[in-house]
Amino acid sequence: MLEISYLRENKKEAIARLKKRNYDFTSVVEQILQIDADRRRTQNELDSQLAEMNRISKEVGALMQQGKKDEANVAKEKTAELKNSTKQLQEKLTEFEAQQQQLLYTVPNTPSAIVPEGKTPEENLEVFRHGTIPVLKDAVPHWELAAKHDLIDFELGVKITGAGFPVYKGKGARLQRALINFFLDEATKAGYAETQVPHLVNEASGYGTGQLPDKEGQMYHAGIDNLYLIPTAEVPLTNIYRDVILKEEEMPVKLTGYTPCFRREAGSYGKDVRGLNRLHQFDKVEIVQLAHPDDSYRILEEMVEHVKGILMKLGLHFRIIRLCGGDMGFTSALTYDFEVYSAAQEKWLEVSSTSNFETFQANRLKLRFKDKSGKTRLAHTLNGSALALPRIVAALLENNQSAEGIRIPEVLVPYTGFDKI
Repeated sequence: MLEISYLRENKKEAIARLKKRNYDFTSVVEQILQIDADRRRTQNELDSQLAEMNRISKEVGALMQQGKKDEANVAKEKTAELKNSTKQLQEKLTEFEAQQQQLLYTVPNTPSAIVPEGKTPEENLEVFRHGTIPVLKDAVPHWELAAKHDLIDFELGVKITGAGFPVYKGKGARLQRALINFFLDEATKAGYAETQVPHLVNEASGYGTGQLPDKEGQMYHAGIDNLYLIPTAEVPLTNIYRDVILKEEEMPVKLTGYTPCFRREAGSYGKDVRGLNRLHQFDKVEIVQLAHPDDSYRILEEMVEHVKGILMKLGLHFRIIRLCGGDMGFTSALTYDFEVYSAAQEKWLEVSSTSNFETFQANRLKLRFKDKSGKTRLAHTLNGSALALPRIVAALLENNQSAEGIRIPEVLVPYTGFDKI
């Protein structure tokens, strides 16, 4: 959530930056600032009347001590009138605050200065590429390989739950577990503290990291208990520090966690969602950092390098994309996507998204720190997939296939216990 002080002091800049998202937020920002002006005026009036009530109360005590009962009673009547007036002002103030909050929830984060202009994924900017695109003769897609080697049963998942909930079997399940452990080990070696978190979160957690109200229709909701299945470990990991004030020397906080992720993916259909390309339940290892504002963009680059290192160790050809304004997520100020190339499908598959949210989440979370001067400030939050498993598995199966079988990357062999499927 954008800080109201930022909008108040930098209205033109905020509107200009938000236009990178290809939507004109001018009227919404104007409405927020008008409500803010009404709220501040009401707050000043309320403060003034409360001060007057306090003054009169002291005056009543003095008049009673002096035996001026009639004058004291007149003062008491005025206090009663002020009490009724302050109650009305408090109700107005609460209403203004609620209106302002709800409108702020509808405004996305302001893109960073280096975010490219653009409306569609085709206008994203490629900033790095590693390896050469693999060329395979008679390559078959991962869903055929999975069936041939009895690794993943998509139809069984449909029977148990529905489409988008595959069942991993035998060496397919072992490969999943191997990747999870490898990703976690890489994260812990990089200084991230492994953390196990709940797979359901409450409404406050959803609002804290910005999934609510923006992605409400994409989240699975357990209505009776009003809990949401997590779309990513970012939500519970970051919410650990909701309503927390850190010390400056405690930053950066570095967390990692493995969780299943649940996404309704409403409206997804067709050949691009076949097999592992798009699922309703999938596994992912997440990395999260809570950082000093002066360090967050340097830390974002470190997180990008961490993901690069993992993909290189897996021997995958990949590219890094800086997302344009029209393709960025609601909460992000700057996002880099990682895409691996599928030789069988002959297309790029997104496997990681690494973002800096600046103060956008921290403002919702009330996640703050005390700097060396003793001033309380909002922290910056960052997160990245390191990595999401489905499309990594798809690329490993497809790119490493041969007439002899499917080769397992060397770094995974200690985890799988086998080097070939």
